[in-house]
Amino acid sequence: MHTTVGIIGGGPAGLLLARLLHNEGIDSVVLERRDRTYVEQRQRAGILEQATVDALRNAGAGARLDREGMPHDGIEIRFANRAHRIDFPSLTGGRNVTVYAQTEVVKDLIALQLAEGGPLLFDAQVTSVEGADTATPAVRFIHEGRQQTLSCDYVVGCDGFHGVARNAVPASLRTTYERTYPYSWLGVLAEAPPVYNELIYAHSERGFALASMRSPSVSRLYLQVPNGTDTAAWSDQRIWDELDARFATDSHPGWKLERGPITSKAVLPMRSHVTEPMRYGRVFLAGDAAHIVPPTGAKGLNLAAADVIVLARALARWRTTGSGDLLDTYSDTCLQRVWRAEHFSYFMTTTLHTDPNQSAFETRLQIAQLERVATSPHAAAELAENYTGLPLG
Repeated sequence: MHTTVGIIGGGPAGLLLARLLHNEGIDSVVLERRDRTYVEQRQRAGILEQATVDALRNAGAGARLDREGMPHDGIEIRFANRAHRIDFPSLTGGRNVTVYAQTEVVKDLIALQLAEGGPLLFDAQVTSVEGADTATPAVRFIHEGRQQTLSCDYVVGCDGFHGVARNAVPASLRTTYERTYPYSWLGVLAEAPPVYNELIYAHSERGFALASMRSPSVSRLYLQVPNGTDTAAWSDQRIWDELDARFATDSHPGWKLERGPITSKAVLPMRSHVTEPMRYGRVFLAGDAAHIVPPTGAKGLNLAAADVIVLARALARWRTTGSGDLLDTYSDTCLQRVWRAEHFSYFMTTTLHTDPNQSAFETRLQIAQLERVATSPHAAAELAENYTGLPLG
């Protein structure tokens, strides 16, 4: 079996790339190691930058997004018993973000791929990528109990940090940058309508909290917890009480979350990771295969989308002109945006969370930084521009 572009990973990055290539007349095959049900149900990000929304619309995957997505024009930051709103459009020249869960993005792209696109194979376990530095790299995988080989003109690894694509870049040529944070998130889904129509970020002596949503009737909520926390130690009552305590503010006396049944709980470790370069020979890395950000800045899915948008443009240029100039600059182009997003995510994470070992001095520095954001249009604009997403160029 041969294809122009072999895509490893059927998450949002791989599926969006396949759709963009389809629209350019470039054939591809997508190999996903999990079954369709798992892929469509795994909970991940839910905040889409304007550029990501535009890319999905242009790819033909915007109909349900436009019906059900929830545009947000700002966020609220709570600290020192006060609340301050960051208004995105006034600070960015009109940009905003949209709440639309990654599960829904994936469902939309899978439906399009199966209806119109090239092969999308679920339960396809990729075992290796060979010949990355040759003209026809090969992907070896097991599907329906048989070992198979997919030869390609190009291979794109969208298979995450633990996928095999990263290993196609020789260890001697890879540089890894990483930071692990001394806390995690306890994330829950609750059948409870959000009481506020925008996200709320809370800095508290008790730890960080975030109130988000998946729909007008489903809330997505997070609490900072110690690494290694067992979800069994957190009853529903304890979760709701702790959320209310961390969100408490004199700006909204008596404010409480709307409570309802909690349908899922998971502990999410926090780390930052970048692998350079994002290309070796004819193998390209995209999304979590190349970089991971803590979720505080809402950048993970959007960075993955930006990677494949850049790559699709480069492959379209190669197909129409024979020039590989944009393919040659893919890694450098993407890494400029990646490192900007890494810095913003680091800033949001370290400013809003309480390190278990931090001193009172460090807490006061956090408050001073948050005061700056609340009182300076320039500082607020810097946050808003990064949150809504920098231009793709």
